[in-house]
Order: sequence, then structure tokens, then C-alpha cells
Amino acid sequence: MKTLLLLSSLAALGTLPLPAKLNVVATTPDLGALAHEVGGDRIDLVVLAKPTEDPHFVDAKPSLIVRLNRADALVEGGAELEAGWLRPLLEGGRNPRLEVGKPGRIVASEGVALLEVPSALDRSQGDIHAAGNPHFLTDPLNGKIVAAHIARSLAQLDPGAAAVFSANLRKFEARLDAKLAQWQRLLAPYRGQPIVTYHNFWIYFGQRFGFPMDVFLEPKPGIPPTPAHLAEVITKMKAAKMKLIAVQPYQNRKTADTVAGRTGAVVLDWPSFPGGKGTENYEDWIDFLVQSIARGFAASK
Repeated sequence: MKTLLLLSSLAALGTLPLPAKLNVVATTPDLGALAHEVGGDRIDLVVLAKPTEDPHFVDAKPSLIVRLNRADALVEGGAELEAGWLRPLLEGGRNPRLEVGKPGRIVASEGVALLEVPSALDRSQGDIHAAGNPHFLTDPLNGKIVAAHIARSLAQLDPGAAAVFSANLRKFEARLDAKLAQWQRLLAPYRGQPIVTYHNFWIYFGQRFGFPMDVFLEPKPGIPPTPAHLAEVITKMKAAKMKLIAVQPYQNRKTADTVAGRTGAVVLDWPSFPGGKGTENYEDWIDFLVQSIARGFAASK
């Protein structure tokens, strides 16, 4: 009875203690952006990788082990994206809530139709992923799939906040649907024109918006460019009149500039994740990419 009276008094004063937030760790900034959209103020979020880092080679600092040890949930990309650096961190964190198969282990690739799944592993072809290309969040429709997966998973961990997660998801989906229509209209005049990239990071984006992206400055995934390969790229670009080259923060901008100087192409500085180039959220990130393409083609005329 005393407890009920105390709670009633606190409620009247507006000082009822808030339910504990979920401690959520995301491996990369795009996953963190989606978790934030869905979780809102019902989660405390930590992102392990920086927006400017190569997601394949994140610096596994001891401080990250502490974050994982305290987490209620881990949102990872899967498809071997973080395999080289996440495993030792999880082993050090020793958090049973994040074990494979537990509700707190949220694998974003589940439910996504992965592209470029190899029929057989051949390491002579470079750094390929057995499960398929892991950069699926460059397609905003995959962003919706992953956000919904995160919402369901968080609701399982915190049923009392399920309605909040669902409402946040619906708002995010509505905004993204409206933006997708705008993006498609803006890029329609340029559809079908190829874009050269440094690494095979943008295939899902290219497929969604209609831009072939199958010419790379790398000769093979994870293999640095060679003069012979760049000469072949330059020849292809001139023959097909390719006008744009996309490069990411951790890649060699000088290489892209050299190829651009030989072909007359425009170099696009593309952030790999939200949080780079002044993009605060997932929607901003995709918008930046779309707007830069439109500006790039306009400048290349």
C-alpha cells in the first residue's frame, strides 16, 4: 500500500522514474542511424566504427570491448562485413546477451536479398564475401527492411516500448518513401549512365537508381590499383564516355584524380556512411549521394 501511495504521489508530481533504456551497440554508422530512427529516446546507442573508417578494417580498441560487455543488443551487418574485427571484440566482451541466436544479437542482413553471392569461393578473385555483397544499405529499400527488423528485435527485448518502436518505424518509412520518389525523379535524366567506383561498395545503390557500377579502380576487391589496370580503366572510360568517379574517405583520392585528369571525369567524394560530409542521418546520407550525382552529371556536360 505504501508503495502504491508513493507511486501515486510521484505520478502526481510528474516525477515517476522512466523505464531503463536499452543499451544498443551498432557496428557501423548506417546501422546506428537506423537503430536511432527506430529506438529514439528508448535506447542508448553506441556505434563502433567511425564514419570515415573502412568497415572491413575497424580498429578494435579495448574500449569497444567495454561497450559490448554492457550492451543489451548488438546490431551488426552480417554477411562477413565485420568478421575480421568484431569476433575478437565479442570474445573479449564475454556478454551472453550477444551470443549468436540470442534476441540481443540483431543481424541486419537477415531478410535482405544479397547480391553477388559467389557460387564458389576463389580467393584469387580478391576479398570476396561468401554470403554476398555486404553493402546492402546503400539501397534505401533495404534500409526499410533493416529498420523493420531492428524494430521487431527491440520490441522483443523491451515489450513495454513496442508501440514506440512501431510508431517510429512508420514515421521513418513514410519519410523514406516520399524521398525515394523525389530521388527517382531527380536522377531520371541520367539513368543508365555508368559510374566508376574505387571499390565494389555501391552495387545496391546503382541497381536501385539505374546506374551501372561495374568498373572499379581496384583490379580486384581489396587489391590496390596497378598502373596496368588503371590504363584499362581509362580506356574503358573514354570509349564509354564515363563521366563520374566515386571515391570514399579512406581510399586514395590521388588515384581517382589521376584517372579523372586523363578522362575528363568528375570525382565525387562520397561518404561511406551517415555522419560523414555533414550527413546526420540515413535519409541525409542517401540524399547527399543522389544530389552529388545530379550535380556531377550537370558539371560534366
